[in-house]
Amino acid sequence: MLFIPSLVVSLLHHRRIASSLRSVWIDPVVFVCERLGFGREMGDASLDCDARIKISIGTGRQDDADGMFFNPRGLAFDHHRGLLFVADIGNHRVQVLSCDNGGSFVSKLGEEGDQPGQLKGPRGLAIDHDHDRIIVVDTGNSRIQSWSLSDQSFLSCIGQYGSGDLEFHCPQGIAIDKHHHRIIIADSNNNRLVFLSSIDLSFLFSVGGNQGSRPGEFNYPVGIAIDDDRHRIIVSHALNHRVQVLSSIDGSFLFEFGSEGTQPGQLKNPQGLCIANQGRIIVADNDNRRLQSFTHEGHHISSFDCGREFPVGVAFDEHRGLIAFSADNQVHVIGANQWLADTFTWRPDRHRYASKSVKQAVSTMTMIRSVVDDSAMSMIPNELLFEIFSFL
Repeated sequence: MLFIPSLVVSLLHHRRIASSLRSVWIDPVVFVCERLGFGREMGDASLDCDARIKISIGTGRQDDADGMFFNPRGLAFDHHRGLLFVADIGNHRVQVLSCDNGGSFVSKLGEEGDQPGQLKGPRGLAIDHDHDRIIVVDTGNSRIQSWSLSDQSFLSCIGQYGSGDLEFHCPQGIAIDKHHHRIIIADSNNNRLVFLSSIDLSFLFSVGGNQGSRPGEFNYPVGIAIDDDRHRIIVSHALNHRVQVLSSIDGSFLFEFGSEGTQPGQLKNPQGLCIANQGRIIVADNDNRRLQSFTHEGHHISSFDCGREFPVGVAFDEHRGLIAFSADNQVHVIGANQWLADTFTWRPDRHRYASKSVKQAVSTMTMIRSVVDDSAMSMIPNELLFEIFSFL
């Protein structure tokens, strides 16, 4: 199999496609990107020139039309259905977009109001596949609501304003701890984390409650994510400019990383965060206009420059290898491996979750190799083609 690396290089850089397909000289990468839907599909913001971004949704201007946004925040992937949910704060709704069709609009949940099923400035989102629901942090109404994933019908509403057991004050982040059957809410203005049962949404316990900067204390916690493999809760502190790592068993403090500043590994007003493969932590470093990635131990890996835009929410799709982030009035989708090497590994059991563009690319390359007079190229399996195109 020593011929495979050279064939991969040849496949990516060979500039002539069989004359039966095209009679001109082309770059196969450009062919795939321009003809099959890879690369940018919408948007006109400053990030348009960054080739690592596959899709931009929205125009950058405030708009209440379908597929447009007014200050989008929280994000959540439903990798089973190929959907991306976006908390559209200024429009008081959650928008549902297709990951496999260029971020096209699918549907929306909620409308402005304070009745069950209505929303006021929603921020946090979490997908709960075990109970077939999406859970929405209805920030302006100080409560938590849920809708069915299957038919998007309204399910439940809990909570009210306050600091008691099932009360909240400007809640924002949300994450689901599958191992312990809990839902954890970042209750921002109460400077605490609230733990609910994922079975019936009943109150279990809370940690924090006193504003501070010492280990285990909170100062406006915003983003929250669960590292299931290590049984950890990751929490961003907007006003302490740091990230704390807690035990998901009891919420006890483990360690922290980050400090106020502009250098790599430093943070200014960190907002949303998510966990990628290998436990990598991706943080929306808002005031520094960048995403930052860290190892599961909190060591800085790399930064993604967001240009003029201020990133807020961030989410990872482990089945498609996508990182989505919200910034200003747009949502951008990155090919994970195009920013962070080895963040995403394609496996045969994930083929059914492949995006439409990847499936089209593999189909086309299969056709190309069938007409090229190169017996070695014809031996490249589809598995390898999937790997190749996951990096484009």
